[in-house]
Amino acid sequence: MDIHLGQKAQRSLTVTQDTVQGYAELTGDFNPLHFDIEFTSKTRLERLMAQGGITTGLLHALVAMDMPGPGTVFTNQNWSFPKPVYIGDTIHAEATVKSVHRRLPMADLEVRVVNQDGEEVLTGKATVYQATPPT
Repeated sequence: MDIHLGQKAQRSLTVTQDTVQGYAELTGDFNPLHFDIEFTSKTRLERLMAQGGITTGLLHALVAMDMPGPGTVFTNQNWSFPKPVYIGDTIHAEATVKSVHRRLPMADLEVRVVNQDGEEVLTGKATVYQATPPT
């Protein structure tokens, strides 16, 4: 595993109505909080928000494509969503390597996603495993 303690990676995404619609079509999550402004305006959220899976999906892309990279999957995730992500927000994901396992191609990460205003919308920790094809 080509990864070291303290290493960081970042990835960003602007959430659009098309992003939310595509995620709903893929997963079946058509919660009115994502689509019905009349419904949402009567809640404390007040406006349309993105599904949590879009935010976590950005972390999946970061791990699978950026750090450690292709062949990497999560084996454990523990995160919370202190604030919602709204349609129109640009979110910025960052992962930092906190430990690297000695014998296995695994690492522990601290993860954080913030919106365009720097507000945390996801915080947590995760463990990743990097599968490598036989040579």
